Amino acid sequence: MTKPFASSTDLSEKTATLEELADGVYAYTAQGDPNVGAIVGGDGVLCVEARATPYMAGKWLADLRTRTDATVRDLVLTHYHAVRTLGAAAFGAERIITSTTTRDLIEERGQQDWESEAARMPRLFAGAETIPGLTRPTDTFDDVMDVDLGGRAVQLLHLGRGHTEGDIVVWLPDERICFAGDLVEGEAALYTGDAIHLDWMAGTLDLVAALGAEVMVGGRGRVMRGADEVQAGIEQTRGFLRTMHDEVAPVLARGGTLKQAFDAAHGALEPAYGAWPIFEHCMPFNVSRLWDELSGIQRPRIWTAQRDREVWAELQS
Repeated sequence: MTKPFASSTDLSEKTATLEELADGVYAYTAQGDPNVGAIVGGDGVLCVEARATPYMAGKWLADLRTRTDATVRDLVLTHYHAVRTLGAAAFGAERIITSTTTRDLIEERGQQDWESEAARMPRLFAGAETIPGLTRPTDTFDDVMDVDLGGRAVQLLHLGRGHTEGDIVVWLPDERICFAGDLVEGEAALYTGDAIHLDWMAGTLDLVAALGAEVMVGGRGRVMRGADEVQAGIEQTRGFLRTMHDEVAPVLARGGTLKQAFDAAHGALEPAYGAWPIFEHCMPFNVSRLWDELSGIQRPRIWTAQRDREVWAELQS
């Protein structure tokens, strides 16, 4: 029998936790749901990620307002996925900042991604009627952008292709805190359906590690505290990618099928990662994208609601 589609049956409310990582630096985690954060400076607040709808973003902002009433000046989006971007209208930010590549991806495939993710993860799209449309950045950059929040230095860094082509991290050099987006996960399964796997598992993760973060907020899962935990999170992310590659590549090389590659990768990863959030949801899309990449399709194909269902029916049955 085919398993329930993606996260369509994950309808139970998750408990959100607001954690202060340093003076005026916050992470908001929710049992494997997408993480968000905020950095308070003398000139206002920089928020990291927007959640999927203004309604859902409003819940996060209400909790943040128990700690600060400073104006949100900047909203930084680490990549283009709908669950990260479509709640932007709730913030009233002066600037919405992404990488230049993320801006281009929003224009190229943002609408299809919205329709795809809303069907995959309906609970995260509570209050979907409050979304005014695609979120478009006001400011973009290619490699590095320095942000002065008023006495607090923040760097936005595009370290290479990974979870998407345009991922950035938010780096606080003085506090050694990194908001890594979905380039690193804290005990949550990886979604790689729009990934450049070979870059991600090697050079991009190497550059994330080279920052020397002492606290890291991944895209999902718990906050990683201390250099050892941060390094473990980076390596478990790399291990997931390498294991998937090492299972899929031989199947492709011997002329096997996508379904055989999926079964091999699922079987190898399930003992270590299967109990983590969204593992079953992610795996068909992950293996399909990796199969394409190893077959020479360098840019990820656009996911549509129809293609999602077709791949799910083929692999999760």
